[in-house]
Amino acid sequence: MDSLLTAAARALAAGDTLGALNRVALRDDPPALAMRGIAMARLGELPRARDLLRRAARGFGRHEAVSQARCVVAEAEVMLALRDLGGATRPLADAADTLDTHGDRANALQARLVAARRLLLLGRLDAAATTLAPLDPAGLPASLQAVAALVSAEIALRSLDTAAARTALDRAEAAARQAGVAALVAEVAAARAVLDRPAARRVGAGRDQPLGLDDVAALTASGALVLDACRHLLRAGDVQLRLARRPVLFALARALAEAWPGDAERGALIAGAFRTRHPDETHRARLRVEMGRLRALAAPLARIDATPRGFALVPHDARPVAVLVPPIAGESASLQALLADGAAWSTSALALALDASQRTVQRALAELEAAGQVRSIGRARAQRWLAPPLAGFTTILLLPTTLPPG
Repeated sequence: MDSLLTAAARALAAGDTLGALNRVALRDDPPALAMRGIAMARLGELPRARDLLRRAARGFGRHEAVSQARCVVAEAEVMLALRDLGGATRPLADAADTLDTHGDRANALQARLVAARRLLLLGRLDAAATTLAPLDPAGLPASLQAVAALVSAEIALRSLDTAAARTALDRAEAAARQAGVAALVAEVAAARAVLDRPAARRVGAGRDQPLGLDDVAALTASGALVLDACRHLLRAGDVQLRLARRPVLFALARALAEAWPGDAERGALIAGAFRTRHPDETHRARLRVEMGRLRALAAPLARIDATPRGFALVPHDARPVAVLVPPIAGESASLQALLADGAAWSTSALALALDASQRTVQRALAELEAAGQVRSIGRARAQRWLAPPLAGFTTILLLPTTLPPG
């Protein structure tokens, strides 16, 4: 490395991003391009940083595999910040293996942490945990230890393991303070605040009670039959019935759970599930069909009995019934939860994270924009969506989650 690059690297390490740029701004050799890319990323010019890092990676030859791999890792981190989640993951995995082979443990760990964070954004908790499990940040820079602990804490939070989350956050805070990185300390504090804010509301039987994550975890562990309108589940203990892709059955299950211990009247069930105010015999026939489907699906958890007025939910073993609803109302709650992280999301990334079609996401964004809840920047393929943070509660239960088999 020549003297200018050495000086630029020292300036970056000291936090003098503009000073580093001044030293390499007019150079187009691969090391200088990489340095410029990292500097532009720190200045928030992420698209430009991505382009510079790609040029640097192409410029390094086969005999410079480590430098090339480092550029791939840096570009992957920029893509994560851009919420560009649709790219191939193989180059990042190959880069991590290359760095491991050449003894660069720090950058290899960084690569795998980027992969785990991407999986978390997509809601793939099991895959993120599998990626994180074999990683050992001991002996590496404190900043990397803090990031690893933060990823572990988020996995625990999304899995409602609040004890493990607190332990991981303690590790993250200690490492962040040791590293002296203010942004990491603030990120740990924000993650810890999630534990103290309402995450859902328990409704029914005349109650509307805010619950924190500890309360939600205790409720799900209590053995009660829980209708979870945040994650569209009907669950009791380790048995869970996923209804996210069965909106009619979910609407019926929610109406029955909210009416427990009484029954739900047929007209109300039809209006809620089929969205009509003028039911006729065809709606009543469809209600019988859909209720039969729900009865078969819910058989491991409860009976659904017909009554003179309608239908009643009867949990096995006389379990109590609890209904959890999101802290924010509306069908776009999960979309708002994703946008609340402050990053600029593309429509394609939102669709990928929500496992929905882009057209569905576009319609929801248009409605939220009309209501003044989101805004867009850029146009066409460069268009991105932003929303202000949602204050007063946490959206952790609304984030997309691929749950383990129930």
